[in-house]
Amino acid sequence: MPDFLLLAETAHKMSPLVYLTLILALGVGAQWLAWKFKLPSILLLLAFGFAFGQFADVRIDDFLAEGDGHNSPLLSVVGLFVAIILFEGGLTLKFAELKESGLPILRLCTLTVALSFGLTTVFMAKVLGYDIRIAALIGSILTVTGPTVIAPLLRHVNPTRKMASIVKWEGIVVDPIGAILGVLVFKVAMAPNLDAAQSDTLKAIGIMIVVGVLGALLVAKGVEQLLKHHLVPDYLQPVFLLAVVAVAFTGSNQIEKEAGLLTVTVLGIALANQKSVSVRHILEFKENLRTLIISSLFLVLSGRIAPLTLMDSLQKGLLLLAFLIVVGRPLSVFLGLIGSKKTTLKERTFLAALAPRGIVAAAVTSIFALEFEQAATSGRFGESLSPAIAAQSRELVPLVFLVIIGTVSIYGLTATPLARRLGLAAKDATGILFAGADPWARAAAKILHEDGHRVMLLDTNYPNISAAKMLGLEAHRANILSEFAEEELDFNGLGHLIAGTPNDEVNSIAAFRFIHQFGRSGVWQLKPVDRRDHNGNGGKGHHRKAAAEDLRSRICFAGGPDHHAMADRIAAGHEMKKSQITEVFDFAQFQAANPDALVMFLADAKGLRPAPVDLAKVAAGTTLYLLAPPVEVTAPA
Repeated sequence: MPDFLLLAETAHKMSPLVYLTLILALGVGAQWLAWKFKLPSILLLLAFGFAFGQFADVRIDDFLAEGDGHNSPLLSVVGLFVAIILFEGGLTLKFAELKESGLPILRLCTLTVALSFGLTTVFMAKVLGYDIRIAALIGSILTVTGPTVIAPLLRHVNPTRKMASIVKWEGIVVDPIGAILGVLVFKVAMAPNLDAAQSDTLKAIGIMIVVGVLGALLVAKGVEQLLKHHLVPDYLQPVFLLAVVAVAFTGSNQIEKEAGLLTVTVLGIALANQKSVSVRHILEFKENLRTLIISSLFLVLSGRIAPLTLMDSLQKGLLLLAFLIVVGRPLSVFLGLIGSKKTTLKERTFLAALAPRGIVAAAVTSIFALEFEQAATSGRFGESLSPAIAAQSRELVPLVFLVIIGTVSIYGLTATPLARRLGLAAKDATGILFAGADPWARAAAKILHEDGHRVMLLDTNYPNISAAKMLGLEAHRANILSEFAEEELDFNGLGHLIAGTPNDEVNSIAAFRFIHQFGRSGVWQLKPVDRRDHNGNGGKGHHRKAAAEDLRSRICFAGGPDHHAMADRIAAGHEMKKSQITEVFDFAQFQAANPDALVMFLADAKGLRPAPVDLAKVAAGTTLYLLAPPVEVTAPA
């Protein structure tokens, strides 16, 4: 018997440990492949999860006890994981972002949600033939997008800061709104009469406001005071806050169904915008946890889908998917933002073409589908309607999963090219952010800018910034370590930071702070002076005087010049030049002919990047940007 048949035959004997290990390995593998081949990670996670579930014929349900509604172990775990993701998303929402995009965000989270709810409900009832209560439930749930799908897509698309801010706020804020809408629809559907429905709805709204908003603000204030007075040690703060989120989410849900999502979202926003203590280290912990959770959730939930179940709902699912993408989302966005002076037509077009559904839609649908089915089975809708509603309830989960798979696939594949075509995302994010605008940095930025590469210079020295602006360069008088630099500047199109201030410690800290923005491969600094030995040559420096290596970033420019060396070259009249490496004129020949030239940047089909300190080989077809004496650079005859 072939090996793969033996594996499939023994899959049911797979232990929970093996299953969880494979989920972790496949999740990390999918994320890595997505990064390597520049694909949306969600697509690979869905594909890996579906393939694993069908090939191995093993699902998470095989290891869990059965349960109904909120008592389902899987749905309980999914709910808690979603709460952590929403809290982490709330930690990224700063009120400063609302200065430029507050009105569009408000409209997207109110008018657009209402329009989407109404349009989807009408389509489900009139076109697909669902009972109005089932139709309204799906209409409310499908108003959500969510950070589980938005965050990975934004990382892949890398749009402008304004667009990223709007999409991020909408994706995080509408999740609890959609869940609350679902609760209200359920209460209305289950009410015996209109008066009871009105009473139950108003009561639920009041409880959610008290628990989800006021309760969250009180918890946030308590956490702020504990951290401010150092009553929680640093090493315990991330897990302490994780426990607080879990307690707040579970406690809120015990008081009012689905109020927990609102609670953790408001809790995250409140902590992100208080000024007493820094929560940056907590956010970094949560970002890592989010990646792990998203990978696991998509693999586990997509692995539960049986092909036959999807096939039974395929026709209705495709019709609903087509309606949402072609009609529902564009119409609700354009009508919701009509007359908005804060968004351009291109920005509204991008927003209209981006609304992937994620884990929250799947989890909430699973809960309410079970509860609708139980209510129908018990005869609450009457003898004539109950069997039909029960049958429709069983169709909801595969229907929503088809929407999730379809929206993630379509938006995941089209968002990046659309954003680039609309001019809302750079084709190659390989531009350079210079921390420091000294003469050598201005000279380098000028030649890169003239060749079409995006450059940005930051410096606290007014004459440096003034000189940069006189050259037509984008320059800001700001500290690279300021909140302004990190939170308000638009880094779209920038892929590298060169920390080149005269202060080596500032360079190291700046590079460390921007790892989350550019990755470790994209942060560079000039060689620190303490790397010189007593003769002035390069080295690791004395272990008592030199900063630790883990506080360093990559050293830029061939040979590793420090700030003094760069200033000396400019003082000696060196100028920025270009040279092309070819099959005839290779890098070794270039070095022999130009021994005094300092190679600073390389540009080829992969884009622009700083030259590493240990540059030894350069492929043919590469353009060299170099600082050289004021003589003609030798090139091939």
